[in-house]
Amino acid sequence: MKVLVAGAHGKTARRLVRMLAEDGHEVRGLVRKEEQMPDVEADGAKPVLVDLEAEGVEGAVGRAVEGCDAVIFAAGAGPGSGAARKETMDYGGAVKLILAAEAHNVRRYLMLSSMGAGDPEAGSEAMRPYLRAKARADERLHESGLDFTVIRPGSLTDDEGTGRIEAAESLGRRGEISREDAARTFAEALEMENTHRKTFEILAGDTPIREALQKI
Repeated sequence: MKVLVAGAHGKTARRLVRMLAEDGHEVRGLVRKEEQMPDVEADGAKPVLVDLEAEGVEGAVGRAVEGCDAVIFAAGAGPGSGAARKETMDYGGAVKLILAAEAHNVRRYLMLSSMGAGDPEAGSEAMRPYLRAKARADERLHESGLDFTVIRPGSLTDDEGTGRIEAAESLGRRGEISREDAARTFAEALEMENTHRKTFEILAGDTPIREALQKI
């Protein structure tokens, strides 16, 4: 598949790009800084320079999506950014790519969301702007006609992956998951039709990733 990964220089996305390339996919890695392009290329993707906050759907964003089979949104304003950037990137950037996917008939769209996005007001005061932006982005994707998958991991760690997770629409608890296992979950879900039009949470667990996703 030809897969566009938005936010390809992020910690989780870089792991995902490498996995997708190793799995034989043709990957385009969307980045907003020129200095990030060599890393993305080294990971096995074709780097594409696009500022999602500045560019329009009919311009660079649309051209990046055109010809792809799937879009994975793994971009974000990041820690330390204010509420305004969470609105323009975590929500606005995701929506621009949804619109571009719709316009270019790219049916498959996977969203890296967050545990807590199902109920943003229950989050801490510091987290609420981020969770609200993610919740609105998820909602807009739900309203689209795309074959979406929204994956909501718990707190992401840099621990080594185990290849095992716990996955459910609602896990009823908070916890952690390694970036490696979160990335592998996306790589597996990409081609699993039973994950289409599903939203679910993931945490570190005891079930092999593919088996856990088959039960979603």
